[in-house]
Amino acid sequence: MGFIFSKSMNENMKNQQEFMVMHARLQLERQLTMQNEMRERQMAMQIAWSREFLKYFGTFFGIATISLTAGAIKRKRPAFLVPIVPLSFIFTYQYDLGYGTLLQRMKSEAEDILETERTKLEPPKGLITFESLEKARREQSKFFSDK
Repeated sequence: MGFIFSKSMNENMKNQQEFMVMHARLQLERQLTMQNEMRERQMAMQIAWSREFLKYFGTFFGIATISLTAGAIKRKRPAFLVPIVPLSFIFTYQYDLGYGTLLQRMKSEAEDILETERTKLEPPKGLITFESLEKARREQSKFFSDK
């Protein structure tokens, strides 16, 4: 009688463990999906912001270019055209970010860094450990208890 009861308990325990593992896996998959969804939304907002900024900056750039060109021709001073150069770099960068391939190039460069330059990503003093956190907590606790 005890053997049957024990066998049933072991089987129930095994089923419970399998359920817990399955549940933990499902929860992790949901968290990963949620994090990816949030990342995608943030990237979409960044691209949308860049496109919106480009509209305003493009208008400013166009008006400034026309005005500076007209001033340079009217006053016969080509120095009025100098501000167009840095403004054109900003305009080109924003256009590339909003409509071009800048994000793909950045992604490719980031993947290359992750593969070939891993040591540059290490935090100073290495990864945070439980022991280092406890040590800092104890020191902070001593600091507040001494006052």
